[in-house]
Amino acid sequence: MAGGSERSMKALKEVWKRAENSLCADCGKPDPDWASSTLGVFICLSCSGIHRNIPSISKVKSLKMDYWDDAQVQFLAKHGNAVTKGIYEAHIPIYYYQPTYNDCQVLREQWIRAKYERKEFTEPGKQLPYSDGVKEGILWKRGRDNGQFLPRKFLLSEREGCLKYFTKQDAKEPKINVKIDVINATFQPEKIGNPNGLQITYLKDNKTRNIFVYHESGKEVVDWFNAIRSVQFHYLKVAFPIASDNEIKNRLTRNFLKEGYMEKTGPKQREAFKKRWFTLDHRRLMYFKDPLDAFAKGEVFVGSGENGYSVQKGLPSGTQGNFSWHYGITIVTPDREYLFTCETETDQLEWIRAFTGVINQAMTPQEYAIEAYFKFKS
Repeated sequence: MAGGSERSMKALKEVWKRAENSLCADCGKPDPDWASSTLGVFICLSCSGIHRNIPSISKVKSLKMDYWDDAQVQFLAKHGNAVTKGIYEAHIPIYYYQPTYNDCQVLREQWIRAKYERKEFTEPGKQLPYSDGVKEGILWKRGRDNGQFLPRKFLLSEREGCLKYFTKQDAKEPKINVKIDVINATFQPEKIGNPNGLQITYLKDNKTRNIFVYHESGKEVVDWFNAIRSVQFHYLKVAFPIASDNEIKNRLTRNFLKEGYMEKTGPKQREAFKKRWFTLDHRRLMYFKDPLDAFAKGEVFVGSGENGYSVQKGLPSGTQGNFSWHYGITIVTPDREYLFTCETETDQLEWIRAFTGVINQAMTPQEYAIEAYFKFKS
């Protein structure tokens, strides 16, 4: 720590090493080494960059490299992460998504701005732009055939329990009308090529469909995301009246467990391996020709170990199909084996870790029904 008296440096270290300040106040990353001298929170380097963009609210300094005077150290000691969170996170709706350091920039930035700049969670019962059960507006949607993003009207309704979109502003009938309980939403800035890119996934006839959208405003797209979670939460509260709030919260939107390219062969295991984009959405392993395809070319159900599912490193001896990648994976199901190859050993190990995590979980009654559908379809 550059400059400062020994007394203030010692006091700063003592505040810094408190257990409450061992994680970033905004994203939970361990060992934060920055702090806000105006808010009194300890934050990581990445979140400090977001704070720096709202200088009227937060002044950030390095705990290792910057000078802290006695008054600033006393302010940190009086506040810290626990006290400040008690003020700015006092009334967060149960459905509101609180991002971690693994989440994308737009989610983390709007979380920080919602807390400190807009003070959305300081008062009970505050009317929020994603909390009234209906949201209507324009999102830029990627065309299924031409790949162009065009403005489309979207309507989310808690009363109707659905999300609709219209190809024209004055259209009376929606292009799609999707029940809220079959929708997932996840931010995909890299895949979509826009920092505010959101992927909306839904089930139709038990098959996965994708919609790719964005909005120029980071706040607006995050409001849409939390509005979907809000409507889902209230829908599920009615559908499952004895479930706890936390149980319902865990059934709201979810990030994909793993995505990326692998090669796959067909059921006869003699066909040439083809490169495909794979998405593991809990027990659904979907594969696409292109990451931005609206429809999956196929899906594989990944059940639990106690029901005969397993993942193995490598391919069965004597595998005949031609493949250019040499890090194999075999998914064993009660009915057949699925063979994949990865480009690198790192990819192989990450996929195996993701599959193992799913296989080690017991199946729910709903997942048994999905498994039955997959077996009937095949």
